[in-house]
Amino acid sequence: MAKKIHRKDFLKLAVLANLSLYAKPFEFLVKEKQTADKNPASLSNVTYYKKGDVEYEKLRQGFNKRIDKYPAVIALCQNSSGVAEAINYAIANHLPVAVKSGGHCMEGFSCNNNGMVINLSLLNKVEWIDNDTIKVGPGCTLSNLYDTILPKGKILPGGSCGGVGIGGLVLGGGYGLLARKFGLACDSLIEVTMIDGTGKLRSSAEDKELLWACRGGGNGNFAVITEMKFKVHKAPATLQSFRFKSHKIKTDRAKNILQKWFELSAILPPGCFSAYVLNGKTVYILLTNVDKNTPEVLAFIKGMSALADKTTQTKAQPLTTALKVFYGQKDPLFFKNSSAGLYKNFADIEHCIDAAIGTVIATPGMIYQVNTLGGNIQNAEAEAAAAFPHRSCIYFSELQTYWQNEKMQSHFLERFQYVQNIFINNGINTQYVNYPDINFKNWETQYYGSNYSRLQFIKNKYDPNDLIRHDQSIKKS
Repeated sequence: MAKKIHRKDFLKLAVLANLSLYAKPFEFLVKEKQTADKNPASLSNVTYYKKGDVEYEKLRQGFNKRIDKYPAVIALCQNSSGVAEAINYAIANHLPVAVKSGGHCMEGFSCNNNGMVINLSLLNKVEWIDNDTIKVGPGCTLSNLYDTILPKGKILPGGSCGGVGIGGLVLGGGYGLLARKFGLACDSLIEVTMIDGTGKLRSSAEDKELLWACRGGGNGNFAVITEMKFKVHKAPATLQSFRFKSHKIKTDRAKNILQKWFELSAILPPGCFSAYVLNGKTVYILLTNVDKNTPEVLAFIKGMSALADKTTQTKAQPLTTALKVFYGQKDPLFFKNSSAGLYKNFADIEHCIDAAIGTVIATPGMIYQVNTLGGNIQNAEAEAAAAFPHRSCIYFSELQTYWQNEKMQSHFLERFQYVQNIFINNGINTQYVNYPDINFKNWETQYYGSNYSRLQFIKNKYDPNDLIRHDQSIKKS
């Protein structure tokens, strides 16, 4: 039987292993016709690694032990010049490029087989431009970002799992405990610098359409982002959390709690985040609040407490301390996680949720979770300025499965797909690109809605030869 997963952080945003990056360089064999200017051997800008090196093994691995890919070469870049060199290297050697900032992609799109992986983990600095503006490297992890800006009383609404790289998070949208108060992470993005698919340095300061695309549609699609500028916000002083736990759940009770949670969470103020988590036969409800407990918050607490077997709460803690509780697992795991639909209300899933809940309860190691969106994510100005297409949905769901060894994988993948099919066959087809599923058949519109063709125009402009790509990257028109 699978080991039951117990988690302190109910907001699951996938984390990565902290990989050792100290390694020796090697010379990659290139075609004889390639000239020196196409492949400058500059170790100060980029170092290349190949199969057979111990360092290569460390660098190719990510947090998900289910994903096992072998690129021909890994380019560990120090700066934008190094990325440009790596792109030209890939062009000369006909290598498709995958981009890795934090390496947390749930389907391993930040790695590839027989191509090049551009590793941005060394582009991880945070620089202050002024009191309200920072410049960040895409390889900077959330924990490092928070350690830098929180002491100055500033915050970026970037999520909760400490090991996630800021690059991939923001380029797909980016949400977390503070998104309802401050908007998506991509809404705070004000400029990007990148190397496009031809090796040219580009800036969104020269193309507003490029910034639009990178706010929710930029994950490994048409360029390698090397610098990101953000506006930062005044950080809330404290965060308080409440947890409501119910044991030995059956389908009817789990559904009733979910329905009540939808009702009460819909009126929560923007300073609150909440999640419904069905983990086997246990239901957890999480509520966090960075503002005062309004009548709506008190009504939520009263309503959930009446349905739960146990209610616990923390004191209002300094934000720096409170966020660390949600930083999450660091050791690699076998798992399959993905989006399971974005919803407007309980009615979207009422007709099919019994079958999904019943399967999760009967499958130890499987988790079904629904998180609150809404609040200031639903901002008309932000919607017009970003490629992220799903602001009308005020809930985001995810399906998770965990197992202990490879022998168990086929069973959990079959159970996972069974539940996904329940939702898909009942019209749940809006999905969040940062939680991809390789089995989504109409992923273009599921991830990007009506914005897909507009993103294709950006692809044609900045990566005309489709150098930067993965299994679900934006295709040329």
